[in-house]
Amino acid sequence: MSFKISGVEVEDTFAEAFPMVGTRILITAANESWARTAAQVATGFASSIIMSPAEAGMERIVSKEKTPDGRIGVLIQIYHRTIPELKFQVLARVGQCVLTCPTTSVFDGLPKAKRKMHLGRALGKFGDGFEIREMIYGKIMYRIPVMQGWFLIENSIGVVRGVAGGNLIIMGDSEESTLKGAMRATEVIRKYCKDVIMPFPGGIVRSGSKVGSIKYPKLPATTNHLLCPAIRDKVPETQVPHGVKSILEIIINGISFNAVKTAQGVGILAAAEVEGVKKITSVNFGGKLGPFHVYTKDAVESAKQTQSLDAR
Repeated sequence: MSFKISGVEVEDTFAEAFPMVGTRILITAANESWARTAAQVATGFASSIIMSPAEAGMERIVSKEKTPDGRIGVLIQIYHRTIPELKFQVLARVGQCVLTCPTTSVFDGLPKAKRKMHLGRALGKFGDGFEIREMIYGKIMYRIPVMQGWFLIENSIGVVRGVAGGNLIIMGDSEESTLKGAMRATEVIRKYCKDVIMPFPGGIVRSGSKVGSIKYPKLPATTNHLLCPAIRDKVPETQVPHGVKSILEIIINGISFNAVKTAQGVGILAAAEVEGVKKITSVNFGGKLGPFHVYTKDAVESAKQTQSLDAR
């Protein structure tokens, strides 16, 4: 079963997402360049928990009018399987990539979350006894002496049960058209969707995977051979339609199911506008991967109902 958007076939199926614990951190700096630099480094090597030590990405820029210290900021999200594993990754990434970056400060990006990690107290020990715990901007902050001056970090950082693995598959008649469709989808998601990240390079995956392996039983994941156009003639059960020469995937993580669902719908609508895109679908593994089912039709309806998309 399928339906059409702008003449493009959209399969009536679902993306199979799974629960992860996640946090959201606001990094501010003297200018956007340094805020982006800290955010990019802190979210590096974090595309997929299959092999990366975490899943992470930049969410969006925050204007100086909306940050505690009146400076430009960037929101990032970091995900892991358990809270202890998440805390270790957050400590390592903030300590090595944000504390070290000129002019940065760190604030809680989930102030309403009930569960908290005491990040400031832990990183404060880098101050070797010279750190200061005080109330700044109406928040409990740690002031850590560094060679440039002071590094400020909020003590408590929120943790939530997030949703990881929302996805859409974009199929096109050439590498160029497929990439244009995927890039258009990621561009619109970043512009109009809050509370989500796309953890892969540029938000786009060219190496979609499946659970397990046909030939190598010890591997937890291998290439999704059913969606590889280059070996279409070698795979009797291929899912690559005639005329499709290239396929790309977008993975979406978010701090809520609805955020992931809406972003997936926004991406579908955006990709369908691009000439050469032939089909859009999602990947699932029959319930083997996770309990959250993001249906393409529901995602599109959710996207259409958002005021932000209407403003486009």
